[in-house]
Amino acid sequence: MKQQTRTLADRQAKPLTKLLLGVLTWIVVLIFFFPVLWMALTGLKSETDANTSTPHFIFKPTFAQYASVWKGAGGLNGLPPYLEHSVIVTVVSTLLVLLLALPAAYALSIRPVRKWRDVLFFFISTKMLPVVGAIIPLYLIARNLHLLDHVLLLIILYTAINLPIAVWMLRSFLLEVPAEVIEAARVDGAGLVRQLRRVIIPIISPGLAATALICFIFAWNEFFLAVNLTTVNGATVPIYLVGFVQPEGPFLAHLSAAATIACLPVLLAGWAAQDKLVRGLSMGAVK
Repeated sequence: MKQQTRTLADRQAKPLTKLLLGVLTWIVVLIFFFPVLWMALTGLKSETDANTSTPHFIFKPTFAQYASVWKGAGGLNGLPPYLEHSVIVTVVSTLLVLLLALPAAYALSIRPVRKWRDVLFFFISTKMLPVVGAIIPLYLIARNLHLLDHVLLLIILYTAINLPIAVWMLRSFLLEVPAEVIEAARVDGAGLVRQLRRVIIPIISPGLAATALICFIFAWNEFFLAVNLTTVNGATVPIYLVGFVQPEGPFLAHLSAAATIACLPVLLAGWAAQDKLVRGLSMGAVK
């Protein structure tokens, strides 16, 4: 009798627990999302409404700030050239990272090379060097190669920066591929390229999407190398946002509009790949 009473109480408590967890989840989501929402709303204000000691929740919305960000106004350049540079650098470097990291991860997981632990440590050790410690040699090399203020320089550097973390991530995903599936493909006469294209890549596609998105975010948000190695012809979106730090006056609404547009590509990419991202980041978590 006591067991039945306890079971009934547990069943009655489960809906309440789910409700509380749901409410708590939405509260956390709103806390994290509110700064982004406030930034987008501030971009719809005039500079007078945006620069007040107390925030204005009721205001007359205007798209003038977004229009001026796109076309350029008040001595500031328009966003499209910087956005174009960021898209080119980010997309090309992410594709190069995946093309280079996948064979390397394959050689470190499915067909381990000799001293693969030392190779993995070498990859991750390159992330331990502070970028500021390498900026002068990088600047001198880029100057001698006539690559300063060029998108090709950022593509090379962003590929090198993101490659180690991509190799580590893809290796962890490749370790989850059943050896029996690969062996069956070999028995059927599939070569390495066919194994990758027909067997391995479809299985680890969520991991590929997660790796690509992380590399995309890192490359899109990178600032230090871009601000020191580019000026105009290769400047990216973060460089454009820094241009609003001026002594002439406040540009809070203008900056909020520019930052909202700058965040959209990353938000859209994350939204488009959210299902694969969750699956990819959870691969190997449950046996």
